Amino acid sequence: MESSQTLPILDRTELRILGVLMEKSKTTPEYYPMTVNAITIACNQKTSRKPVVQYDEQTVVLTLDRLKKKGLISTATGGSSRSIKYKHNFAIVFPVTPQEVAILCLLILRGPQTPGELNTNSGRLYEFESLDEVQSVLERLADPEMPYVMQLPRRAGQKETRYTHLLAGVPDLTSEEFQEELSPGKPSSELESRLTKVEQELAELKAAFDQLMKELT
Repeated sequence: MESSQTLPILDRTELRILGVLMEKSKTTPEYYPMTVNAITIACNQKTSRKPVVQYDEQTVVLTLDRLKKKGLISTATGGSSRSIKYKHNFAIVFPVTPQEVAILCLLILRGPQTPGELNTNSGRLYEFESLDEVQSVLERLADPEMPYVMQLPRRAGQKETRYTHLLAGVPDLTSEEFQEELSPGKPSSELESRLTKVEQELAELKAAFDQLMKELT
């Protein structure tokens, strides 16, 4: 990783939109690049997002303009659609691999996670061969010469260390937000995880159906 570069400091809205573009480029490539409407819906979805938000299209448009000025996204035109579409340039601006983009995307959209959680949640973004591979990617991303992530102090009663991204700067570990993050977490339910996956698949099926209906009318 090149030490001559520095990471941008992004606000929450910029992070959400950048993360959405990273995610959808892999999970629904047939609908990528994305329109403003599609980006807005993806930002506001209730699964695989922390926190859940409710952006309007004006907020998304203004944020896309800021990200474009920072060189992190660009527009794409052509094809049958007249709408302007957007794609992220993160892997062009920074020397990151698909594995590293997948990890950063998960941390941006879902917040701090352990290597095990990242391995579980990464399936549709990148198929890691093992937990060791996830750990290896995290170690590269935490390289002191150009750190994209950092370890957080362990939660009380938990063995695994969690990681957070640094695209919003180094987090203030004394803030109320991170004090809450560092408090003992509730054990995740397998049923909740499966329900989240089903909800996400249903949302994507609905989006595909809506797109098909538009093409037929």
